[in-house]
Amino acid sequence: MASQVAHIVYAKKYLEKFPSNEIDRDEFLLGCVFPDIRRVAENLTRSDTHMAFEPINLNFTGLNSFQAGWKFHLYCDMRREEILNRHKFYDIAGGNGRSWQANKMLEDELLYDVYNNWEKLVHYFNNAPLVKLPTGLSEQSFAFWYAMVARYIQEKPNNKSMQLFIGKQAMFQKDSAVIIEKVEALRKNKQAVEILKKVVEEIV
Repeated sequence: MASQVAHIVYAKKYLEKFPSNEIDRDEFLLGCVFPDIRRVAENLTRSDTHMAFEPINLNFTGLNSFQAGWKFHLYCDMRREEILNRHKFYDIAGGNGRSWQANKMLEDELLYDVYNNWEKLVHYFNNAPLVKLPTGLSEQSFAFWYAMVARYIQEKPNNKSMQLFIGKQAMFQKDSAVIIEKVEALRKNKQAVEILKKVVEEIV
């Protein structure tokens, strides 16, 4: 599983590698950060957002651009774990690497400069066009999630912005300081850092 900056960078790489007139780039990016909305939304479970397509692959036939981005997120979550396991990331990073949120936040920091149009994306997310929402998801939660992501991606992630972002997610609130400590420890592990950088090279 990856965090939001990484998912956007993965999507950028995919869209550059496989350009298509049938995919709206902005809506694809909107979809690629959608599944983690379940962390702030009422009445949504992980299975509601992460088990929405079967099989999980890069076949987007019959999907609109938002849905294609959503499915791409699921594919990348699965593919990322395959890559990290192949490079023995969790053995090398130890307990800090197994803090799933810490390794995801550090990857966001490492990949931020790969994308070069954050300002436009921030504006787009702050004014996210409403799409057909899953049952149980309110328009308010949809708007809140994208505004929250927009604030997070407006600058390169650092300890303060990471903690603010995860602190708004109920499942991480009480552990946010510990997660940042693990991010700091991972930054010092050069082998672990190099493996995290490899993910975007191998994701598609």
